[in-house]
Amino acid sequence: MKINKSGVWGEIFAARYLRDNGYKIITGNFRSRMGEIDLVAQKGKYMCFVEVKTRGEDSLYEAKEAVDFAKQERLISTSKLFMKAYPNDKQPRFDVCEVYLDAEYKPLKINYIENAFTETV
Repeated sequence: MKINKSGVWGEIFAARYLRDNGYKIITGNFRSRMGEIDLVAQKGKYMCFVEVKTRGEDSLYEAKEAVDFAKQERLISTSKLFMKAYPNDKQPRFDVCEVYLDAEYKPLKINYIENAFTETV
């Protein structure tokens, strides 16, 4: 099995970005039968479920475009299982962290999108 180094590095840089901006990292790679959440972080009244998307500097598409409706639904379902397993009084929020890397896996740009999508009722 080939490991996606850029994805691993993207998650590392995203976690560092969150810590540097006042977030507390709760866990990484939370898995359930519904899917996986890259990072779960807390800031203020929010429990942030963060999808990290990593791209190279020559990417034709913005990283956030990979978080389509089906992916959003899986993230929402997984977040509900997290909140049930770890009850708290925080408001859930769904964020996307775009990480752009150069050929040596060094970060070129990080674009953090708070409240990137919401649960549709």
